Amino acid sequence: MEKITKPEKDSPTRSVLKAISWRFVASGATFIISFFVFRYSTDKTDTQVLKFASAIASVDVVVKLILYYLHERLWTNIYWGKSWYRRNIRRKK
Repeated sequence: MEKITKPEKDSPTRSVLKAISWRFVASGATFIISFFVFRYSTDKTDTQVLKFASAIASVDVVVKLILYYLHERLWTNIYWGKSWYRRNIRRKK
């Protein structure tokens, strides 16, 4: 019988890199959505719309990067569900 070991936790560095990479994707989406919402719902110039969308995306990056990192570190300490796959594969044999 195979011994189930505790899953390894992600390192803080890994959590930071995951948070940063996700923020590029998510904040890019926020910028695009903000740009189009402002562009088609206001009579502002494209330059003004670009400034608004950039401001929103900038705040979004900082705030959500911190929140994601804290969320990731919280979940790395919760073992529930981490060994689910290994246990279910063993049961099928």
